[in-house]
Amino acid sequence: PAGPGARDVWRRAARLVPTPAGTPFTFGYTLLLLLTSLYMEFGDPDTVRTLLEGSSTDVQHLTRTPVLVLVASALWIAGGISSPWAVGFVFILTALERRVGGLRTAGVFLLGHVVATLVTEVPVGVSVAAGQLPDSSLHRLDYGISFGLMASVGALAGLLPPLLRWPVLGVMAVLLTQDLLDMADPLASWGHPTALLVGVVCWPVLRRAARSGGGPSAVADGQPGPHGP
Repeated sequence: PAGPGARDVWRRAARLVPTPAGTPFTFGYTLLLLLTSLYMEFGDPDTVRTLLEGSSTDVQHLTRTPVLVLVASALWIAGGISSPWAVGFVFILTALERRVGGLRTAGVFLLGHVVATLVTEVPVGVSVAAGQLPDSSLHRLDYGISFGLMASVGALAGLLPPLLRWPVLGVMAVLLTQDLLDMADPLASWGHPTALLVGVVCWPVLRRAARSGGGPSAVADGQPGPHGP
């Protein structure tokens, strides 16, 4: 049988991945994204295309069915299950949920997803109305979890020790700045730093939650809370 040291290593490693009892929001959401990603990969291409177009948070959809597309767009991973976004989602949201609980984690993710989407899409609608962009700009394929994930990264950084917090934010700043310089996708390039800032703004609320133990999901696996037993 494994000794105390091995059990401790295993316990810490197990806390890096979502579990039904410990991180129900992340676990359930991960399963849902796995299903949609598999369907994106192996489903009928025409049906997949139709679903993605119907889930797009472009200006046309946001003005007609805003709630529906804001929810639907977060059910897909741009690039599929092999995307770096998928890997980041599992580990970042697991770490955040273990510290502050499922409801707050869902709130941060949703807030980043919604705010960054509106900040990037509303100016497009205004520019089209002013004649500065063509009408085709109202229709674009825009979906995925990246805005919510970036907000979660920003939020989690505030719960890390300073020696980890500032390197994490520094690396993100470099990557996002490079994105802005490349401008391969202008809306995403501006949306990602916006979402990261949303997560940072949540620090005071989340730090209070972490100090209080993070809620039931933080210790549901029988593990110590953020500050130990």
